[in-house]
Amino acid sequence: MSKPDASLTIDDQDQLLPSSLTQETVLSVKHWTERLFSFRITRPVAFRFRSGEFVMIGLFRDGKPLLRAYSIASPAWDEDLEFYSIKVAGGPLTSRLQSLKPGDKVLLGKKPTGTLILDALTPGRTLYMFSTGTGIAPFASLIRDPETYQKFDTVVLTQTCRKTSELQYGFSIVADVKEDPLVSDIVADKLLHRTSVTQETYHRTGRITEWILSGDLFRDLGFHELNAKTDRVMICGSTAMLNDTKSIVEGYGLIEGSNSRPGDYVVEKAFAD
Repeated sequence: MSKPDASLTIDDQDQLLPSSLTQETVLSVKHWTERLFSFRITRPVAFRFRSGEFVMIGLFRDGKPLLRAYSIASPAWDEDLEFYSIKVAGGPLTSRLQSLKPGDKVLLGKKPTGTLILDALTPGRTLYMFSTGTGIAPFASLIRDPETYQKFDTVVLTQTCRKTSELQYGFSIVADVKEDPLVSDIVADKLLHRTSVTQETYHRTGRITEWILSGDLFRDLGFHELNAKTDRVMICGSTAMLNDTKSIVEGYGLIEGSNSRPGDYVVEKAFAD
């Protein structure tokens, strides 16, 4: 990959770097499909975040930082930072991020934030994580955090994608969690993973909203339908998915939470796949 701006050296870019950003090194890149990839970068010693938060990342373009919000897919305890992204044809940032290689530089914001955090939820017994596409990224962080299993008896992760190949990142993360010596004993059988696709033949098809409304999700799990007294929900996906799923969970009596006022469910408003 060429430098973020071929006319600027790394030293030049450092001089142009705003105080709100650092410049980090790409450690690894993995392309999961023609549309999806993940990458890991160095983590500044002073960088602190809560699992589930997002941060601004980007590259220099025409001598200026080009940034967008990305959920951090690695847990708060990880020494590196991981991100999971879609490749947008002609996208000003993603069209260039997809060409990253180890050793390249990426811009990183210093102030992570977000609502998909455990602190934004009131205590409960079951935590549902509803995601579509790359909306699984913040949940990849949360399911690797021991605190998630200390606060909830059961964690249900769902992901809906267009094709089965697009589910592989989630399968890989869940498998890693159950083998990770740091959290595997805590996770045990607490983590349940359910997937579906919308454009291919698969053992489970349809959108998450369809599973919930039909009751198929709960029957498959052997659970009762959503209960505002015991169940908590996190939602991350496209704008349409967020709106539809919010309406459904509110129909069950769940109240939206925030950092300042914890509630029964939260949504990631900065994300759209």
